[in-house]
Amino acid sequence: MTNKVLEAVQDLLPGIASRADRCEAERRVPSESIAELSGAGVFRMLQPKRWGGLEADPVEFYEVVRTIASACGSTGWVCSVVGVHPWQLALFPDAAQQDVWGADASTLVSSSYAPTGRLTPVDGGYRATGRWSFSSGCDHCEWVLLGALVMGPEGKPIDFLTICVPRSDYRIDDVWDMVGLCGTGSNDIVIDDAFVPVHRTLSFNDVSALRCPGQVENTAPLYKLPFGTVFSYTIATPVIGMATGAYDSHLEQMRERVRISYGGQKVAGDAFAHVRVARAASDIDASWLQLERNLDEEMRFATAGEPIPMELRARARRDQVTATERCVGAIALLFKSSGGHALKNGNTIERAWRDANAGSVHAANDTERWLAMYGTLAFGLPIEDAMV
Repeated sequence: MTNKVLEAVQDLLPGIASRADRCEAERRVPSESIAELSGAGVFRMLQPKRWGGLEADPVEFYEVVRTIASACGSTGWVCSVVGVHPWQLALFPDAAQQDVWGADASTLVSSSYAPTGRLTPVDGGYRATGRWSFSSGCDHCEWVLLGALVMGPEGKPIDFLTICVPRSDYRIDDVWDMVGLCGTGSNDIVIDDAFVPVHRTLSFNDVSALRCPGQVENTAPLYKLPFGTVFSYTIATPVIGMATGAYDSHLEQMRERVRISYGGQKVAGDAFAHVRVARAASDIDASWLQLERNLDEEMRFATAGEPIPMELRARARRDQVTATERCVGAIALLFKSSGGHALKNGNTIERAWRDANAGSVHAANDTERWLAMYGTLAFGLPIEDAMV
């Protein structure tokens, strides 16, 4: 099947790349980039068809994300994170979907999942108060998904909820000033005291078990995939895109470069440069191909209406963290091989190096934790992490 969104995005890449400096300087993705990408259908790829979405194969969505991130890491990151939220909103009760998309099905949603706020049970729902950080792309969104713990009578958490809150109930605190992913506008969300009706909550117990209320109306196999796969690939894929962009830029810059320190030798004729390029290319390819394989296999189980094996879900997490690790390493190799010119601010490789390292510190990219989880299962021991 032709990925028409990808075709449309290809035409937008020169403009996105030309705005990369501005994206960093303004600390948010330029509004015209968001408008162009919205027009291309990027943010509706994982949205249910009954809401005018495309219900696209997830591999197609991540292909688009990877391509955008190759031109601008921050823009690719925001497209990935904001673009995955229609998938999660489709898991909420239908009344929540009506609240968000009923008046305008193109409404965008941001998120901050770390449960740093407080929920107090009240009749019909909860009162929410607190501050949530790292809400990428929030300036362009009218709703937000937030993580929150439900506490039991003994003061211990008994459930982890995602709550859905409208812009009228929160404010954005402009705090984003970082060394990498500078243009993602990942600012803080602050709620002083807002009512959240119960239909705008989603239990992570249900999400982990792949049994969510929204699946009653949204029956496509897409909505039967594990959150642990879909969300973590949302974080890893932009890093693969950054590595792809760094690789292409490195080849373009080095083809005609002459190293005076090495007797005027052309880099293109340097066997050591050939080896570095080969290693980087292999790591980037391996990263993408493993993610693609895992998504294809999970979709086959979901389409057949069969349970997705825990071994496959764990493998998906294993390959996600190693994909990020490989691509960060590939960029570092290209950065070093590019010489002193790569140090200049605004150089594509320099920016990819900063952005990829910034993306690698996301909790979803905790390499040792998820590799240990995979090894635990491989030895036949039980795993209980809900993010699988």
